[in-house]
Amino acid sequence: MQTPIRLRLSLSHFLVLLIGMILAGILAWLTVEGIYLSSQRDNLLAQARLTAAAIGGTAIPAYPEELYSQTTNITPGIHTRLLDEGGAVVIGVPFPEGENPVQVPASEDPGFIPAEVLLQRQEILSALAGEPDSAIRRIPALENRRVLYAAAPVLGDDGDVISLVYLATPLPARGLPSYLTLQLIGAVTGAGILAGIIGIILAQRIAKPLENLDQAAAAVSSGDLDQQVPIETGIKELENLGQRFNEMTNNLRQSDQAKNAFIADVTHELRTPLTVIKGTVETLEDGALDDLPNRGNLLDAMQNETNRLIRLVNDLLILTRADASALKLDLQSLDLLELVQSRCELLSSLAETRGVDLKITGGESKSQNRLCVIGDRDRIAQIIDNLLNNAIRHSPLNSTISINLKIEGDKVCCSISDQGPGISPEHLPFIFDRFYRVEASRARSSGGSGLGLAITRSLVMAMEGTISAESQEGKGTAISFCLPVGKNCHSTA
Repeated sequence: MQTPIRLRLSLSHFLVLLIGMILAGILAWLTVEGIYLSSQRDNLLAQARLTAAAIGGTAIPAYPEELYSQTTNITPGIHTRLLDEGGAVVIGVPFPEGENPVQVPASEDPGFIPAEVLLQRQEILSALAGEPDSAIRRIPALENRRVLYAAAPVLGDDGDVISLVYLATPLPARGLPSYLTLQLIGAVTGAGILAGIIGIILAQRIAKPLENLDQAAAAVSSGDLDQQVPIETGIKELENLGQRFNEMTNNLRQSDQAKNAFIADVTHELRTPLTVIKGTVETLEDGALDDLPNRGNLLDAMQNETNRLIRLVNDLLILTRADASALKLDLQSLDLLELVQSRCELLSSLAETRGVDLKITGGESKSQNRLCVIGDRDRIAQIIDNLLNNAIRHSPLNSTISINLKIEGDKVCCSISDQGPGISPEHLPFIFDRFYRVEASRARSSGGSGLGLAITRSLVMAMEGTISAESQEGKGTAISFCLPVGKNCHSTA
């Protein structure tokens, strides 16, 4: 069973925070316990010192009643002893039951600890040396409960240790008093609840955009390409993801529109010559085949339309292969100047019919600087032919087409400029699109299919080159393509 991401995120946040709170609770417990034990040590040691100071300078009394008020005026729960230098218990509290017994919790049996045992304890040895000290140890007789001890020396008038004050108090069974334990548990519980709420909020904040994205992706898979998701989430990665998704749907929508337009254009381009061919065949079937004077014109029209169909199919085949990166290219190092010159010579007759002069600049001294490029000779020739044909068709009578060659960094660039009417700014970004015509009726009447520049761009990009166009209305158009620089040029002649 698949678990929703919101639940997964909530559980993961809760588990992480729970583990963190448990670890924090343990550390807090240990820290508080350490502080509590330290304060208890300091307090008990201070009381031992005060008691020793109160007794100091006096002989050990024969009767304990004189010390009764001091030894019993201590925090309840403290077991007090007065030891001589040999470790013998001189006074011990609690005292035997009497008229006013002292009710304090037992720490150790005050009457049955041998002196040799007491003298082995580090705190007593330190006190006998004149330094108050404390210690914590577990007492088996009290169910292994911990007991805190403090020993302080009682000094005589000459500064010598004449006896010891030895205090003991049992520590809480769980390490901390009940009130501190409850406070810690309450703090950890409250923090856990707060962390859980924050985790749910964070999970919702992350899950909501992902859920929106999932729903939008499902709609896109169903064919709805108008989907957009909000990108203002406050989380950088989710905003980037939403932005990329919106860009993807925009691209898909544009591609779908381009595909529909492409299909419509192809249908139109195929229908026109097929209609002509079909009409010609019907005319011939109706008897025109025997009309020798007119039969030639009909057959010529059929041949022209057939050639047009062949060109269109070939153009579409080139574009399809270019899109699939399946163009077979014979890449070699060749002289671009020689290739441009040969194509200009081939098209010079077409240019002369319109009074157009083809002028090559930038590569006149080819013997000194050969303009080598890496590319497929036939494909580059096709690129130049397409650009020159376009320039000739759109050039006014008695004008000049300039072909400029130059090296730019690691590329050799060829720019073909005409003096035609130019292209308006709203049309210029689309001239390399398939079937795009600035003047549709004029292009069709001249036999153009609207694929020439699209093919040119695909061929240039297939050879790892670049292509661009610049134009101003009334001042002509310049289309430039650049190809990688080559070495050791081979003649294209």
